[in-house]
Amino acid sequence: MKKVTVEIKENTVEVPEEVNLTLDGHKVAVTGTNGTITRDFEHTKLNMGYQENTLRIWAENPKKKQASLVNTIASHVRNMIKGVTQGFTYKLKIVFIHFPMTINVQGNRVVINNFVGERSPRVAKIKGNVQVKVEGDDIIVTGNDIEEVAQTAANIQESTRIRNKDLRKFLDGIYVYQKE
Repeated sequence: MKKVTVEIKENTVEVPEEVNLTLDGHKVAVTGTNGTITRDFEHTKLNMGYQENTLRIWAENPKKKQASLVNTIASHVRNMIKGVTQGFTYKLKIVFIHFPMTINVQGNRVVINNFVGERSPRVAKIKGNVQVKVEGDDIIVTGNDIEEVAQTAANIQESTRIRNKDLRKFLDGIYVYQKE
């Protein structure tokens, strides 16, 4: 008789006492002092179980991509826990040499006026439940979901990309300089 071996790739995530994690199939909801974040990991086809403040993620006889997904999903859940307890903050610096820019937050978008002397304003979208504040020559982006905070900061930085000018001479723009 042939001996069958089962290889298991697994990872665990410890959930702090002040955080409430609920698992419904592959849907993970994390609630803490900063709010609630919900993500659906149905597409991964991994096994997930939650007992006694420990989330276990595993794959039986995984292929290479499925085995790497185990650690990826564990990292996503750790970021969700960190987001609802501490939150995430990105700081961007407003840099201008030639023309002074003015930045305004209007609803769910950031409007940048007078960028390198352009008449039409440049606009960046604010994703999800993210707060954006302009303080002097800094823009502070805060929120509890790292993907929304990072995408909002990237949208602001990308909206001030220089085109058709010498990048060594025109250093104007808005740049991410700190992530917390």
